Amino acid sequence: MAKLRDPGRRSLLKTSLIAGGLSAGGLLSVDAFAQGKARINMQLGWIAGGNQIGEVAAKRMGFYEQEGIDFAIQPGGPNIDGVAIIASGRYEVGQVSSSPSIMLAVSQGLPIKCFAVGAQKHPYTYFSLAKNPVRKPADLIGKRVGIPSTAAILLRALLAKNKIAEKDVKVVTIGADMSPLLTGQVDVVTGWLTNTTAIKVLGPDIAELTQWDAGVRLYALPYYASTKTLETQPKVIEAFLRATAKGWHYVRANRDHAVDMLVKEYPNLKREDERVAVDVMLEYAFGGAAQTQGWGAMDPAVWQEQISTYAELGQFTARTPKVEDVISLDALKATAAARAMKG
Repeated sequence: MAKLRDPGRRSLLKTSLIAGGLSAGGLLSVDAFAQGKARINMQLGWIAGGNQIGEVAAKRMGFYEQEGIDFAIQPGGPNIDGVAIIASGRYEVGQVSSSPSIMLAVSQGLPIKCFAVGAQKHPYTYFSLAKNPVRKPADLIGKRVGIPSTAAILLRALLAKNKIAEKDVKVVTIGADMSPLLTGQVDVVTGWLTNTTAIKVLGPDIAELTQWDAGVRLYALPYYASTKTLETQPKVIEAFLRATAKGWHYVRANRDHAVDMLVKEYPNLKREDERVAVDVMLEYAFGGAAQTQGWGAMDPAVWQEQISTYAELGQFTARTPKVEDVISLDALKATAAARAMKG
């Protein structure tokens, strides 16, 4: 297999930082918060959907309003550089799909830090048919693996972690459609285990291997903000975390109602699929460290492990960041009681 590269990686230091504006006007207003109203735009790295069910619940149940926050979700897309938007101060909070995006941005000098995570384990999974299963990393040897181009680094990390030569796996670049597995074009396809709408086309007779279980421990759905926002507006970030945690706790206790609110917010979603997906998503949101440290918790040791893995793969072209450059635990510590598991 030819050496895999990540064509989706881009130079994050670009003109969008300037276009976003580094002026104070792009940051949260201290006066507004003091008067009981702080605007938080949460910039996503993708189109809004089921991953935001906790935020939707918090918004519709009035939890943000109770914390003095005027909250809005800003959808992302292929032409929107969410990380640059947050780094510039144009919007206040961001969320990307995977933790490496934060590490890579910081390594290139963008002034952002992660302050919480939405999923304790990354749901990225390798799917195969039971008649030709991949249940452990060694089973990938000799297989044709269908992945989006942007996921090449994830496969490289898995192979390196398990000492599998890249030439022993054939990579086939595909889109989000999983049908190539059914048509025999590939032996493996990839996607998020929480994306039940996409997965169900494969039928029930499938095998699964998650990236986490394969030894590559990444976080999913990390929340981040500019270092300036974190330093100058800590109370606003804490208020956001309390309200968001309350939303996710509400979803956990009221799943049917939460899904109803989600599909009302985003009518393009299918209720039956989202009802299945929320059960899976909640396992990731409230598993792992969240069981003892509350929703949103993260472990510096897991971040260090990620940084070391990506450094070994040569992904940091400018500098290798330190854990303290990438994350801030201050808001998590200040909101521990509000985020704690309830029942």
